[in-house]
Amino acid sequence: MDLQVQSERQNDTGRLRSSALVRPVFAALDLGTNNCRLLIAKSAPGGFRVIDAFSRIVRLGEGLSRNDHLSEPAMERTIAALRVCGSKIERRGCTAVRAVGTEACRRAANGAAFVEAVERETGIPLEIISSQEEGRLALAGCAALLEPTHPYAIVFDIGGGSTELMWLQVEKGRAPRLLDQTSIRCGVIGLTEEYGGPNVTRANYTQMVEAVADAIAPFEARNRIQSRIAAGKVQMLGTSGTVTTLAGVHLGLCRYDRRAVDGSYLRVDHARAVIDHLVAQDFDGRARHPCIGQDRADLVVAGCAVLDALCDVWPVERLRIADRGLREGILVDLIGAAGE
Repeated sequence: MDLQVQSERQNDTGRLRSSALVRPVFAALDLGTNNCRLLIAKSAPGGFRVIDAFSRIVRLGEGLSRNDHLSEPAMERTIAALRVCGSKIERRGCTAVRAVGTEACRRAANGAAFVEAVERETGIPLEIISSQEEGRLALAGCAALLEPTHPYAIVFDIGGGSTELMWLQVEKGRAPRLLDQTSIRCGVIGLTEEYGGPNVTRANYTQMVEAVADAIAPFEARNRIQSRIAAGKVQMLGTSGTVTTLAGVHLGLCRYDRRAVDGSYLRVDHARAVIDHLVAQDFDGRARHPCIGQDRADLVVAGCAVLDALCDVWPVERLRIADRGLREGILVDLIGAAGE
C-alpha cells in the first residue's frame, strides 16, 4: 500500500475516533425583557447536565411601555451581558446554540436593528420568537413537573414584558396537550413603570391586580376553567422569578437555593401571606431579603400582583414551583435534534 494513502487513512481513523469521543455541547440563551440567561449543557441519561450558566438582570425593556423603542442604555447593558455569554459559548466549544429574544424584542420598533447589533457586537445570532413559541419552549422545559393526578393544568410564566398562559390537558404516559394559549401584556417591568415604580402604595397594588384580572378574563371566558377548578380537576404550575422568589421567602432561605425551590409546592394562602408582607415593606426592606436583592426589589411587587390576580380568577389551593422553563425547553429541543 502506498505510504501516503496509508498515512491518510490512519489520520482519518484517528479523526473519527476523536470525534466519537467528543460529546456535543449545547447552549440555550433566553433574552427576556428583564433578564439575560444562559445555560450550557451536555446530554445525560434522562436529560442533560449543566456545565456552565450565566444570569444577569439587564432590563432591556426599561421604558418600552412609554415609547415603543429599546433605549440606548438598555441595549448597551444587554450587549455587555451578551458578550459574556458569547465568551462562555466559545470557551465551552458549543456545537449547537439557540438564542431567543422575547417580548421586548417583539414589541420594540427597533427590535430588528438591535438583533443586528447583537450579532455584530457579540457573534450571537439572536432569534425573535413568537409568544406561542415562547410558551411552547417554557412548557417543554417544565412539563415534567405536571402531575397526572389532575387532568387539567394552568401553566404560567410571569415575564418582564408579558405573562404567558397555557391551558392543558394532562394524561398519564402522554405529553400534555395544549388546549389554549395566550400572552397578556402584563409583565413586571411595564406594570412597575405604570403603577408607582419602587414605591407602590396599597391602592396602586390593588389597581395592578384588577388590571391583570381584566386581561385574564377573556381567556377564562373562552375556556371556563373555574368550573373545572371547582370540581378539583385543575393543577397550577408557575415558572418565573416571581414564584421562585415567593417560595424562597416562604421557606425562609438565607440564600436562594434552587434545589429547595424547584418542584416544591406553595399553598396559595401561604403565598398571599408572603405577598402581604412584601407589599407592606418599602423598597429597602424588600432589597434586604437574600432571595430578592436590590435589582429586583421594585419588580417583585408587580409580579406579586400578577400572581394575586391569577389566583383570584382561578382559586386553586396550591401551585407548583418550577425553577426551569424556556432555556431548559431549548436544550430539550437541541438535544433531541442531535439524536442524543
